[in-house]
Amino acid sequence: MSDTQFGGVSRRDLLKTSGVLAASSFVTGSLASSVYAGQNSTINIALVGCGGRGTGAISQALSTKVGPTKLVAMADVFDQRLKASHDATKDSFKDQVEVPEEQKFIGFDGYQKAMDCLKPGDVVIMATPPAFRWLMFDYAIKKGLHVFMEKPVSVDGPSSKKMFALAEEADKRGIKVAVGLMCRHCRRRGELFDRVQAGELGDLTMMRAYRAAGPTGSAFVDKKPEDMSELLYQIRNFHGFLWLSGGGYSDFLIHNIDEACWMKNDFPVEAKGFGGRHYRGDYVDQNFDTYTTEFTYKDGSKLFLEGRTMAGCHSEFATYIHGTKGSAVVSQAGHLPSRARIYKDQNMSNKEGVIWSAEQPEPNPYQMEWDDFMAAIREDKPYNEAHRGTSSSLTTAMGRMACHTGQIVTWDDMLNCEHEFAPQLAELTLDGPAPLMAGPDGTYPVPMPGIKKTREF
Repeated sequence: MSDTQFGGVSRRDLLKTSGVLAASSFVTGSLASSVYAGQNSTINIALVGCGGRGTGAISQALSTKVGPTKLVAMADVFDQRLKASHDATKDSFKDQVEVPEEQKFIGFDGYQKAMDCLKPGDVVIMATPPAFRWLMFDYAIKKGLHVFMEKPVSVDGPSSKKMFALAEEADKRGIKVAVGLMCRHCRRRGELFDRVQAGELGDLTMMRAYRAAGPTGSAFVDKKPEDMSELLYQIRNFHGFLWLSGGGYSDFLIHNIDEACWMKNDFPVEAKGFGGRHYRGDYVDQNFDTYTTEFTYKDGSKLFLEGRTMAGCHSEFATYIHGTKGSAVVSQAGHLPSRARIYKDQNMSNKEGVIWSAEQPEPNPYQMEWDDFMAAIREDKPYNEAHRGTSSSLTTAMGRMACHTGQIVTWDDMLNCEHEFAPQLAELTLDGPAPLMAGPDGTYPVPMPGIKKTREF
């Protein structure tokens, strides 16, 4: 992987770029002009990626009351993970799980085989590490399948361009797309958004977001087992490797970033970041332990984002917004419930200052996103979150790169950065090499701010 200089491309030019990409090899093939919308019949589902989030997503898909659904195919690269997911889902949804052994697929081509079990208008869940998102999205579009994909949907500039182009192609072909940024489907946050847009807080000048917890995702206890390939080891621990997930920054902090950008109704134009690795012990991943990022919007307002994964420290998972007329809590207890409320001034410690608070209890946003998605399919309504999901993913990558390089990184810099973490993604095989290899000491290349200025490692 060679160093790459940043260039510039405007958001307006992005539409032209996406149009060119949409005509290139990864979006070839033709589909019918309209996609079967499901109506009142059963919608079959294929689950690609059978880990915890995939198993959770299929549970929500089978729990929806918006028409009948059924799981008919599964794919993963770990047979034990697929079996565990199947058994747990079958236990909970006996009559909605019909996955014969011949429709359980192991391997990098499993996503294609699982989707081949569906008909146009059915749904595929993509819950693999994010690196594979564009590759699978492309195939789903060709098959005429509606898509639920987990976040983030891209991890670098080239994959973001591909996703923007594929989002346009999905629009043309009537494909419905949901992205797992479920907080946007929270009804109480939605009411807060309406109030913010109506001017109840005045002009938003600053937003603050925090995700501080103990070791998360990438804090591996064990090093690579001798009987496991390098590639499968990294996939099993995908939060720790930038090529697979964008690291812990992209996979975890994207929720706060997306939530704040929703309230602002815009995406920032640049990022300035800080962070480092401290005393976690024997590192076998590429993440920092702490991240601090200052995002700037085109009107000069700021989003300050703090991320930390260190034991024994203050924990917080929250987003706050400040305006010229008051302030608000967007969320204060993770993804749910949001506990959204508005204060008359900037003093959030004064309970007497609350002038609006979200009605309780709140519907589960994980379930609401599936109900909204399925309703759009059955009613054949326009529904494509891939555009916004890619913008949030690109914004997250912009902040991550600012922290990892020690440079100010703009939206256009990130979009136009030519460095692609895994350019040979489509050629990966179970017994083949990984895009990233460990050094002789068993460790991996890591970001070095100020030393490696044009790429992250």
